[in-house]
Amino acid sequence: MSGNDIVVLGRLADPYGIRGWIRLHAFGDDPLAWREIGAWQIGPEGGPWREIGLKGLKLHGDGLVVSLDGVDDRGAAEKLKGMLLGAPRAALPETGDDEFYWADLIGLGVVNAAGERLGEVAGLIETGANDVLRVVDGETERLLPFVSAVVLAVDREAGLIRVEWGSDW
Repeated sequence: MSGNDIVVLGRLADPYGIRGWIRLHAFGDDPLAWREIGAWQIGPEGGPWREIGLKGLKLHGDGLVVSLDGVDDRGAAEKLKGMLLGAPRAALPETGDDEFYWADLIGLGVVNAAGERLGEVAGLIETGANDVLRVVDGETERLLPFVSAVVLAVDREAGLIRVEWGSDW
């Protein structure tokens, strides 16, 4: 399975407790629904990916913790810090109108209302208030809020995001 077939759902953070549970920084708004995904993948940024079983996923405080097959103690959990968790695209539900998986936005070109190219989406940042597009054009990096006042249209087929944002901002 290639990296393009995997949608990244979150990043593993610090161990939680002594039985192998790990804090999960989720990249989505309904992570508890992910318990239904049958085939999980784990890997570093850029891959390679490998399949891993999910033993448990639950809310804890203001975040999530996850238990994975073969990760039975704190030492094993510590080794996974920073790894990405994902799932095959085919295992995920279809997105609704105006909903997007982050993986579908990365690499899209960004053009403002005046038709000026601002760059390409290199990543997204979750801020709590809203997601932020990290748009890169050579040496220039712009952080654009992913909100309706800024993002006018996302056309995945054309590979383009139209925004209300000045090129000199």
